[in-house]
Amino acid sequence: MLEDLQEKLGVQFANEGLLARAFIHRSFIHEHPERGGERESNERLEFLGDAVLNFLTASWLYNRFPEHTEGELTHLRAALVRTNTLARFSRELDLGVRIKISRGEDTLIARNRPALLADVFEAVLGAIFLDQGLEAAKVFVTPFLERHVEAVLSGAAEIDYRTRLQEQAQSTFNYTPAYRMIGVAGPDHEREFTMEVLIGDVRHGIGVGPSKQIAAQAAARAALEQIQQQREISPDAG
Repeated sequence: MLEDLQEKLGVQFANEGLLARAFIHRSFIHEHPERGGERESNERLEFLGDAVLNFLTASWLYNRFPEHTEGELTHLRAALVRTNTLARFSRELDLGVRIKISRGEDTLIARNRPALLADVFEAVLGAIFLDQGLEAAKVFVTPFLERHVEAVLSGAAEIDYRTRLQEQAQSTFNYTPAYRMIGVAGPDHEREFTMEVLIGDVRHGIGVGPSKQIAAQAAARAALEQIQQQREISPDAG
């Protein structure tokens, strides 16, 4: 049953149960309590896969770009491991069709949600690591990094700071960021917009750009940097 998937992944599992577990969503467990052999969802594998992915990506970038600064490497890693990127990797392997989810959530829209697809990719990576070790996980994930990093460097895959800030703000502050234009200057053919981003009632960043969208991205990036600086000063905050 899993032979075709293992062929697509390029990995032959010693314990196929690990691979099968990578596709079990928690909603399926809740809907089928009678299935004694499927009591664990893919969440623990996802947790492990996330850690393995961050390590392998950081290591690969460190060796691939010896001239890059820490800040540049950090931004590249963020672009490579963000939800939408991992969802793209998952779609390349057509992993969405294999996910076991509850009947109430089983729709084409649900199966194509970036967060769901990203989680499954991480769970599969976690399963590969447990079954085959770090080197096999590296062999599996490196081609994805190689293909996508060129798009990031060329600007074809812009880092989505607004999405990153929304995820950060919701998990840390339990607020969704709000953007507001606070200034516009220049003639019609050369406008410069200034946007601010608020989390709750607190301004976290200001950005400037030739369009509202670009200015909002700049504001989100400034906010992320501010939050990171606050964490470095007070590690226990957030």
